[in-house]
Amino acid sequence: MVDLHRDASTKDDSARQTAQTYAIRQEAKSISTTPSFSRLLTFLFAAACGMAVATIYFAHPLLDNIANDFGMTHSSIGIVITVTQICYALGLFLLVPLGDLFNRRLLILAHMVLMVFALLGVGFSSSGVLLFVSLAVVGLLAVVTQTLVSYAASLTDATQRGSVVGFVTSGVVIGILMARSFAGIITDLAGWRSVYLVAAFLTLAISMILYGKLPDDERKKEHLSYLQLLRSTIALYAQERLLRIRGMLALLIFMAFSILWTSLVLPLHAAPFSLSHSTIGAFGLAGVAGAIAAARAGKLADRGFGQRTTGIALLLLLLSWWPIYSLDFSLWALVAGIILLDLAVQAVHVTNQSLIFSVRPEARSRLTASYMIFYSIGSASGSIASTSMYGYAGWYGVCLLGASVSAAALLFWGLTLRESRHR
Repeated sequence: MVDLHRDASTKDDSARQTAQTYAIRQEAKSISTTPSFSRLLTFLFAAACGMAVATIYFAHPLLDNIANDFGMTHSSIGIVITVTQICYALGLFLLVPLGDLFNRRLLILAHMVLMVFALLGVGFSSSGVLLFVSLAVVGLLAVVTQTLVSYAASLTDATQRGSVVGFVTSGVVIGILMARSFAGIITDLAGWRSVYLVAAFLTLAISMILYGKLPDDERKKEHLSYLQLLRSTIALYAQERLLRIRGMLALLIFMAFSILWTSLVLPLHAAPFSLSHSTIGAFGLAGVAGAIAAARAGKLADRGFGQRTTGIALLLLLLSWWPIYSLDFSLWALVAGIILLDLAVQAVHVTNQSLIFSVRPEARSRLTASYMIFYSIGSASGSIASTSMYGYAGWYGVCLLGASVSAAALLFWGLTLRESRHR
């Protein structure tokens, strides 16, 4: 009985690999007839991703201003962040998979235009209800970032995919890191509402450029109903072992990422540093440097070094907590730790996506949605755990928590790598 079960399982695996090989060959044929992914188009994708994802982080440094404007308490204004993040998670599941059904060029443009109206709604909101509704829509539509990433992967062949995905994804990380600084500077100049009005203008400008530059989506679409599409998205977790492994790594690395960035403002704003919000926001520039450096991780994945890159990056992630812990002794040590941490997180993230996109070419949007749900869980849990730990054990506790999560990620990678070799 056991042998029969193994034979059946082996046949299933063989059939699936054959189907995947055929899909990849068909994709290669379609790509060979399309123009190459130019530097300008790569930069445009990265800029659009950065702008879209930044919209859900603008509110973080503006909570005091928003609370004062609408007469809300500081305890209730935190719902702004919660609503935006929850709607972003919903958008990952409900909207991103649509890229496998519809023309992704039109889907991206529609999301970007609707985002403009949502941002204007935030900027001109006259009541708390309108504010929350507009921010909820912003969070829902910000997932256009992931549609852009999966579309970029589909427009490139296997030899360039990791490099392109790495550069485009660096735009996402830069958008997250620079959102707070952007919001702080614009607020100091013209008030918090102008942050969203300027963002609406920039989003409209990028949308107009995308309209003229985005290649048409000529691939064969899936013939599924919307409910079948959502069911198949969930089914990917059971079908694709690589998705489960890389998704868990994403959960752990972004949990570590959130542990640092959620609590960092607390010791820097307090004595003896007493830094201003704009100065604290400048530390995001160090993270940007790390994210840009990690964009090259995609090239290593293209050359077959994905596992090795992952292992080295996870080791750097663990080591980064030592200079980060040295905050009390040197701000320069903190800067070095931030660069290392963001370099490591981005390198693993880019490698994850490069490997996942090679599995099921016909389901890249669903794979992206499934993978990024792990990211959302990791980011949310990291933020909650970080502030709780800081209140209990201070900066030492935060660093210990971050190092523990990083060590768990490294251990998980090692165990799954060994299991794969034994198969």
